[in-house]
Amino acid sequence: MENSNLTAAQDPSWSRFLPALSTFYISGLGKQRCGENYFNASRIPAGIPDLEELNFLNSQKALFPYKWALYSAGHADLDITSKSSTESIVREREAGTFLLGDSGGFQILKGQWPADWKDSRCPKALAQRTKVLKWMDTYMDYGMCLDIPSQSISTFGMKDKNGKSLHGIQTIEDAIAATHINNEYFIKNRTGKCKFLNVMQGRNHGQSDQWYAEMKKYCDPKQYPDNHFNGWAFGGQTKIDIHLTLKLIVNIIHDGLLVEGKHDLIHCLGTSILEYAVLFTDIQKAVRKYHNPNLQITFDCASPFYSAAKGLAYFNTNIEHNKKWSYSMEKTAEKKAYANDTRKFRNAVLQDGIHDLFTDSPITDKMIMKDLCYRGQGFLGAHGKETKTSWDTLSYTLLQAHNVYQHIYAVQEANRRYEQGVVPKMLMNDTFERLRFGEIVDEIFSLNDRQKSLALIDSHDRFWTQLKSGSQGFSGKKAINSMTMFDKLFAVESEPEVIEEDSDDAIEEALE
Repeated sequence: MENSNLTAAQDPSWSRFLPALSTFYISGLGKQRCGENYFNASRIPAGIPDLEELNFLNSQKALFPYKWALYSAGHADLDITSKSSTESIVREREAGTFLLGDSGGFQILKGQWPADWKDSRCPKALAQRTKVLKWMDTYMDYGMCLDIPSQSISTFGMKDKNGKSLHGIQTIEDAIAATHINNEYFIKNRTGKCKFLNVMQGRNHGQSDQWYAEMKKYCDPKQYPDNHFNGWAFGGQTKIDIHLTLKLIVNIIHDGLLVEGKHDLIHCLGTSILEYAVLFTDIQKAVRKYHNPNLQITFDCASPFYSAAKGLAYFNTNIEHNKKWSYSMEKTAEKKAYANDTRKFRNAVLQDGIHDLFTDSPITDKMIMKDLCYRGQGFLGAHGKETKTSWDTLSYTLLQAHNVYQHIYAVQEANRRYEQGVVPKMLMNDTFERLRFGEIVDEIFSLNDRQKSLALIDSHDRFWTQLKSGSQGFSGKKAINSMTMFDKLFAVESEPEVIEEDSDDAIEEALE
């Protein structure tokens, strides 16, 4: 298999996937590229003698060059005065690559950045937002404002040793108030080196409408002519509820806040559903056609890294007409008996029945079995005890690289096949005379009238309710009706979204 240039394969008309970089992944590679010999020379696979080949942001050496990614301030070393080899892949990346910075709101909702975020005088909150802004302005092309996720409400009960909430966010109004504080700070103190996205939140339509009404001013050049935010990021329910997503974009357009050259990016946070890759492309094409020819829609997820932390390998992609589309992953080879196995990796996993089907990546194509299952019987770890697993740090790094390639390739292949007429079942509409999703979206944005566009969106409600959002948020009527009304009547928050553990933590636990 020859090197696969995924940057060249990315059609400009498609929505763009951004791998959400794992700190575990970039830290070892960063130390290696800085000459620290983090990985012993005898450990490095013969087929991949220079581990810089796994750095897909390196267009000259990477096995699969891909110049776009996301990196979170929540995982980063925010001390910009220090020289950090673990972050060299981010800090010393080549010109022409693109990094979007996530601000770290996830760390707030998990209580990892403890502070009373709704108190503008809280010194801990001020110190953290200051570090995040300086880090963004120094290293990122675009960054997200430090929003307080609406999901934080569900973790208000996490307490410090004194019994005080770790973030102080109990209601949607608290989250809005705290985000106002952070937005005002970013607006007043940004240097202009990094462009910023106005993050939308809310766990149902009512909350999302409330959030937009409060926050839209930060993108308004009339109110902030010199330092307004430069685009939008959709979180919470807004990122996966297409009924809500389309309504929000229509309102943004007709409020004059998706202007060419001023607001050219919309990012959808943490979206791993394969069908959404083409769904976002359809929306992007329609908005470009009628409103902003420069608009780019991007989306990210950490699934390639997270799945590797669980020992899962991407082995195939299912993209068939009128079927469910998916990335297929399952447990891969992990056995100490393979520590001396020199069979080609793909051949070995198929011969031994570990996988019935396995699609090579440029990484696994150069691997033999023992490259992954390196630790044999009697191998002693750092604590002087025999390790439980045959994998070591590089094993996880190799598998993460394989999964990242497969995820990017799957997104691009989905767009290629969609253009050829292969449509996922999710986007087939039997109710409305088999209209394709793209045709409906084109009509919505062709109307130069806010109310007509919103009415058309509402008229296709039965179509939107068939779209599945995966494990996060709510689909269809739950987001529009019941949960919104329940919140209004009883002032109680809806069930929390799934909070996944950190993939880096999972790997460290497995290596112990």
